[in-house]
Amino acid sequence: MTIGESLDRAFVRGRLAADEALALAEDDGMALQSLMAAAAELRDRGHGDLVSYSPKVFIPLTQLCRDVCHYCTFAHPPRPGEPVYLGADEVLAIARAGAAAGCHEALFTLGDKPELRYAAAREALAQLGHGTTLSYLAKMAGLVLRETGLLPHLNPGVMTRADIDALRRVSASQGIMLECAAERLGQRGGPHFGSPDKDPAVRLATIRIAGEAAVPFTSGILIGIGETRCERVESLLALRDLNDRYGHIQEIIIQNFRAKPGTRMAEAPEPDLDEHLWTIAVARLLFGPDMNIQAPPNLNPAALVEMIAAGINDWGGVSPVTCDHVNPEAPWPALDRLARQTAAAGKHLVPRLAIYPAYAREPQGWLDPVLRAPVLRVMDAEGFARPDNWIAGSGSLPPAGIAPLPALGEREGPADPRIKSGKEGEPRLAAILDRAAAGEPLSEAEIVRLFQVRGSAFAQVCEAADHLRRRVNGEIVSYVVTRNINYTNVCYFRCQFCAFSKGKLSENLRGRPYDLDLAEIRRRVEEAWERGATEVCLQGGIHPEYTGATYLSVCRAIKEAVPGIHVHAFSPLEIWQGAKTLGRTVPDFLRELKQAGLSSLPGTAAEILDDEVRAVICPDKIKTAQWLEVMEAAHAAGLRSTVTIMYGHVERYEHWARHLLRIRALQSRTGGFTEFVPLPFVPMETPIYLKGRARRGATWREAVLMHAVARLALHPGITNIQTSWVKMGSAGAAFCLRAGANDLGGTLMNESITRAAGAVHGQEMPPEAMEETIRAIGRIPRQRTTLYADAPAARRAAAFAAAPLTDPINTPARRYERQPQPAVG
Repeated sequence: MTIGESLDRAFVRGRLAADEALALAEDDGMALQSLMAAAAELRDRGHGDLVSYSPKVFIPLTQLCRDVCHYCTFAHPPRPGEPVYLGADEVLAIARAGAAAGCHEALFTLGDKPELRYAAAREALAQLGHGTTLSYLAKMAGLVLRETGLLPHLNPGVMTRADIDALRRVSASQGIMLECAAERLGQRGGPHFGSPDKDPAVRLATIRIAGEAAVPFTSGILIGIGETRCERVESLLALRDLNDRYGHIQEIIIQNFRAKPGTRMAEAPEPDLDEHLWTIAVARLLFGPDMNIQAPPNLNPAALVEMIAAGINDWGGVSPVTCDHVNPEAPWPALDRLARQTAAAGKHLVPRLAIYPAYAREPQGWLDPVLRAPVLRVMDAEGFARPDNWIAGSGSLPPAGIAPLPALGEREGPADPRIKSGKEGEPRLAAILDRAAAGEPLSEAEIVRLFQVRGSAFAQVCEAADHLRRRVNGEIVSYVVTRNINYTNVCYFRCQFCAFSKGKLSENLRGRPYDLDLAEIRRRVEEAWERGATEVCLQGGIHPEYTGATYLSVCRAIKEAVPGIHVHAFSPLEIWQGAKTLGRTVPDFLRELKQAGLSSLPGTAAEILDDEVRAVICPDKIKTAQWLEVMEAAHAAGLRSTVTIMYGHVERYEHWARHLLRIRALQSRTGGFTEFVPLPFVPMETPIYLKGRARRGATWREAVLMHAVARLALHPGITNIQTSWVKMGSAGAAFCLRAGANDLGGTLMNESITRAAGAVHGQEMPPEAMEETIRAIGRIPRQRTTLYADAPAARRAAAFAAAPLTDPINTPARRYERQPQPAVG
């Protein structure tokens, strides 16, 4: 079999077989460019257009080491007057500087067990109250985690199972470089002579134990220290065998040797660029599309584009604060230069955490319980680092430097003419957008791809969504004058994302339980009508004393008070529960409600329409199929509805895609949904977030994309995409109106549910503010009804002449208040 045939088979199988890789090492005739092209194609299958890096600080806890590697300048013997270990204050100062600079990782690098060689290390540890360097490392890593939120990554050398277990409790990831599996490099005259911890068997044992302990682990090889190509391949195969068994190696580093003055290898030849590129390409071909292959950018700074072309997808840790203490002669490239060079290779630079996305998305399997909340709070739904501090509902403005919808023709082209970018550079993305615009159904994988876009591809998706919005809706942005009436906050469900519900079993008591009487509901409806409302929207907790008769009486009371107002009320959860309490079928109960005055349903309680997610966030709530069943029955009864998604907590992009596909499928049968409403999770006061079990909501990019992708994935069935000013803020909502949305929602008058979760955007956006927001982006405002007809002129006139709201009266539900617990002792 030829080498070319081996590469073809590797691409079909996903990786080279061991014998094929060894044959490749012995074949000097294989063109490097062909090898790199095959590796890059395989890399793109797993990582697309992303190249990651970890914003980090480098904490050299000690530079004493019992080993004497002949190429190393990091380790040195004790020096008079110089502390052996960094003190806690020094460690924290470095970490805090990193946190202030936007870092996520605290990389602890240190010599291997210096106390076994130096009395000075033993004495220093005794003064610090520790018996071993690893004990002190655990203390400092825990301190950094608690005080700064940086995620420790630990490189302490050879470890036992007890060592790894102890460090797992204070770190997101650990690592040890194999360097080379060739034992001969430890013989006299070799680079590892006199370094017992560089014994390949010992290092491989540490990597194996880390796999048994389920620790996300970093390893790799150092090339150019006297090894052969075959020995490199054998080293990579040894790592691959361990990863095949445990799945814990999250990255493979291909590091090139740099000769350093003052070392025994100061005059040794460094590997040339082709050797480095060959090894990167072979590593990619050996490990396949999904492995993270890394090359340090500061050790080959003139060849960044070439290293990407050879198959890497990660630059490793890059620090804006500290130098590379292992290679102090090689400064980190500035992040703007790294981003430009990455873009020149047709890729987008994205920050990650010390723990890679695939592992961060599975915290139960890979992280100690202590680390799960810190990781969740700094990651996005894909597992990458949150790139900014925007949080839905918090009052934070859209991140600086993100311009909406840059024209494709205005973007910088690639520096290398061989590399394509933008729409031309990813035919798959362009094809997805074209199919969506044509109204063709997208697959789950295609929708996930749209949610994954970043950089120029993000702008491309937003632009496509906005173009489709313009085609469907023109330049009009609609809104409705409505009043929210949350009739009770007493609820016997225990949804983990909810900070609104109150009662003896509720987990959040911001505010007191209340239960509005019919007189107060009528008063609010009458006031809403006087202020120009065409609609009242009623939702609330599932009160344990409510039955279907309660909901019927509410509808009748409203229609008696204001016959002309549209009653938009009761989610599928209330419908399901109401029908059950009366012993009615859902269709029968819906018909009764319609006769009592119900006009349409809000599409809330959907959250994420996937039972894997619902089992975590609302396990006692109606299931996906039940929610869809209620909506199908409502549409059949002539009751139209909205549909929502509440996202940014525990779910992933595939769950978003499934939600959209289920909505599209139901709409294709009924046509009953009037609009799709993305509701980003507002985390601040919710039980699931306060317990450390949820992310900090959607990132800004994700929040915008939900509007854009919904426009594309739901076309042509759902023609209206609404943006929530309560969640997004007015500036954020304006951005979304340029990314596929065409509706600004309701004026609200009152809003309780989102405010209970900690949101600060207020309770009302009057029509004057609505129209000012719309005109500010060059669009035409239109006041509408619930069903998207033009609001009557009399209603519009009343809305613009509205008197201030009177204070609402929340009738106390004292029976459901918690009694204060007596003091103990």
